[in-house]
Amino acid sequence: MEGSVNVIGYGLAAIGPGIGVALIFAAWITATARQPESAGITRPMLFMGFALVEVLALFGLVLAFALGGGN
Repeated sequence: MEGSVNVIGYGLAAIGPGIGVALIFAAWITATARQPESAGITRPMLFMGFALVEVLALFGLVLAFALGGGN
């Protein structure tokens, strides 16, 4: 078998951030639909949550390649 198991592991782990981003945007859409005037207040929290989830996904990608070594 050729390739790295770390990359396969990261591919499976990328499902988590995908679900996290979906939940963040779904919660924001629900909150905005219930109270449209709060969209400006909750938008920074939306982007902060999105950025946090994406940074954790990128951190996992870096670790997958860093710990994989040069095999």
